[in-house]
Amino acid sequence: MRKSALAIPDTNALRSLNKEALIELVIELLENRDSLDQRYKALLKKIYGRSSERLSAPEEQLLLDFMNGQEPLEQAEEPQVSYRKKAKKKANKRLPIPGDIPRHEEIHEPGELPEGARKIGEEVTEVLAYKPPEVFVRKIVRPKYVTPEEEFVTAELKLPLPKSNADASLLAQLLVSKFVDHLPFHRQVQIFRRLNIRIAASTVDNWQASSCRLLEPLYRKLAELVQQASYIMADETTIGVLRSGEQKGKKAFQGYHWVYYAPFIRLALFEYQPGRHKEYPEAFLASFQGILQTDAYGGYDQFGKKEGITMLACWAHARRKFHDALGNDGIRARHALELIQRLYGVERQAKEKKLSPKDRQMLREEKARPVLKELKQWLDEQAGQVLPKSKIREAIGYVLNLWPKLEAYVKHGQSEIDNNWVENSIRPVALGRKNYLFAGSHQGAQRAAMLYSFFASCKMSEVNPYEWLKDVLDRIQEHPINQIELLLPHLWRPAGEI
Repeated sequence: MRKSALAIPDTNALRSLNKEALIELVIELLENRDSLDQRYKALLKKIYGRSSERLSAPEEQLLLDFMNGQEPLEQAEEPQVSYRKKAKKKANKRLPIPGDIPRHEEIHEPGELPEGARKIGEEVTEVLAYKPPEVFVRKIVRPKYVTPEEEFVTAELKLPLPKSNADASLLAQLLVSKFVDHLPFHRQVQIFRRLNIRIAASTVDNWQASSCRLLEPLYRKLAELVQQASYIMADETTIGVLRSGEQKGKKAFQGYHWVYYAPFIRLALFEYQPGRHKEYPEAFLASFQGILQTDAYGGYDQFGKKEGITMLACWAHARRKFHDALGNDGIRARHALELIQRLYGVERQAKEKKLSPKDRQMLREEKARPVLKELKQWLDEQAGQVLPKSKIREAIGYVLNLWPKLEAYVKHGQSEIDNNWVENSIRPVALGRKNYLFAGSHQGAQRAAMLYSFFASCKMSEVNPYEWLKDVLDRIQEHPINQIELLLPHLWRPAGEI
């Protein structure tokens, strides 16, 4: 609900106000000005600004002195943030072309050679060339035989979708192009049309639905393994879904992909649900025991009350709050960002040394714990010195409210400082929304969740999603169901390597 405009008394009324009333009026005016200024800067940043949260050079900040002479931080207290000077950018050096790319050799002889010229060497130049994608027809011939007993014998036709004319390679290309490269089906249909191949959009939709039915057992196994993990990062993101013809009101509504990522096994699970209610994660994580790392959404608070579950918050979200407050109170925001930067410095050190979870915990206790103590003390001091509705107060309050969950990562060397990994898994969904806008139905949204799960897991295990999906579609119908997990990206081996 929009806040009503502030009613400012006229001159005579102002003269009649006592000191306390004037102070309250000044505070309210400042808060309204601050709110409008923040909204204006946020809008400019959204339109023109960069999305990076890297700490940049200090900005000037106007400090206001009011409230009985109680001053905010003095200019002399501004923290000195050190920055490494960027090395002078070298001229771009052309990277060598990988040796495993096929070479088509061309020999260009000079136009005219004088008599008696002899070859003393050659100049070799390599340039990358491009050939449009090739679509061909697999003509599968199965000879038919008759036995002496008058029985007909022919080879079995092995196709992922026996009643269609689509090979696994084509199905994989269509699905990877949409859910990894964000190319909607109707655009892919247009590309095929340029190759003189006409495929109806409805046919492509049916191929997707049939492929997902084939992959359902693998998706259920993925969900089971994630639920059994001892460390899960969780988040959620929106997806537009069209309503069916019988439903009244708007033609589309907002559904949610709930995302669970298990870092130890490098598997991500997207689960579509029509809303953002706490019962959805409660049902999925009903038997979960271990570490659960989330943002500040209240739907996860219920797990903090369950025995056997340790709740962690995300320092990347906390850092973002102070980054957003730079335009409101640059000195305080920069001080907080510098301290958080030191926490991340400890994590970089652990990563560079490739420390074990036990050693990483010891390093955190030694170097991160003192920084956390300093930050907590500073936050407690500043909470009462800033405007209640300002951006900096919002950032300080956010961190103080989550403090037990934010500092808990120090005691768990196997955990991360933030849940950026699960946010990276969600990023393709955000990019996809800009291209294909919405899912056609609840079933379509769940199929998208299934494919996002597989492709995010491929990314985490550095597996080529096209090669994986093509191979799995070819093999899954004959694969033993009790070994279905061997087809998941983190355990997958191509058929030729088994």
